Amino acid sequence: MDINQLVRKNIQKLTPYQSARRIGGNGDVWLNANEYPVAPHFELTEQTLNRYPEPQPEKVIQRYAQYAGVQPDQLIVSRGADEAIELLMRAFCEPEKDSILYCPPTYGMYQVSAETLGIKTKTVPTKADWQLDLKRIEQHLDSVKLIYVCSPNNPTGNLIDPEDIKALLNIANNRALVVIDEAYIEFSPDSTVVSWLANYPNLVVLRTLSKAFALAGLRCGFTIANKPVIDALQKVIAPYPLATPVADIAAQALSKDGINAMKLHVINLNKQKEKFANSLAQLSVVEKVYPSSSNYLCVKFQDNKDVFNILWNKGIILRDQSKSIGENNMIRITIGTQAECEAVLSALKAIK
Repeated sequence: MDINQLVRKNIQKLTPYQSARRIGGNGDVWLNANEYPVAPHFELTEQTLNRYPEPQPEKVIQRYAQYAGVQPDQLIVSRGADEAIELLMRAFCEPEKDSILYCPPTYGMYQVSAETLGIKTKTVPTKADWQLDLKRIEQHLDSVKLIYVCSPNNPTGNLIDPEDIKALLNIANNRALVVIDEAYIEFSPDSTVVSWLANYPNLVVLRTLSKAFALAGLRCGFTIANKPVIDALQKVIAPYPLATPVADIAAQALSKDGINAMKLHVINLNKQKEKFANSLAQLSVVEKVYPSSSNYLCVKFQDNKDVFNILWNKGIILRDQSKSIGENNMIRITIGTQAECEAVLSALKAIK
């Protein structure tokens, strides 16, 4: 029996998201997944593993709401922001009828989630400065229910102009939700748009504990929106999205001490990023280091140097973004420890 004959047509054609772990590699320096370079330490305190967890763990919701400056009913917690991206499509988009819109180069899961669910996609590439092309977006809003905007943007690292986000919210008013993916916002906290919720009923904000909170392995993310949006998501989310140990550690990370530790991580990492960027810019093989408001750098290397594969073969695993950005030798480098950054610099200096 050919099982593939039973697979949905859109899934047969689908190319899965090429996550850092799926791509693989062998090495000692892993700077390809935008993870925090040092693991935090937590002890489990909840031992009630014989019982199902709370559908929306109260302590996690209360603490994140306080941290984000919103009401608990403006919040839903999920298995990472990746699940939230998909939940929004499941709640708001009719398969084969409605569309999402996103602006490449940007995070690849918007496209993959839509294609998995049979939802159409529209793309409006960003302008040369990686800012939104509002005029073209407005021309492509027919059938669009969700507009995904990542700020700081992955993989480019830049913030989206807040005035453009406001303009987009107005353009999409009564037509579509504007989903601002703030996975990296802790590295540029003054740029969050969460406080705009009172003025924009069509605003949705995605957050995660994977980056600045150094908990990528926990899989814990949040959707922040006005109550009608959250009520719709409650209808489609799994009954028990967070395992008891996940909720336990998330609540600890969101304690006063946990948040203070995260903020210290951010200060240290941003200092390391500035130092690393300055060192990269002095290398002959580097053409440009782009400004970054995140925990990674987008770097353009000389076209005739195969930097990605040279470092890959030395066990330094970076993320090639040439295809997504549309320009050769564009590499995204996560900010690692000082030793990891020095290993990258040493390997780059050896390229002639």
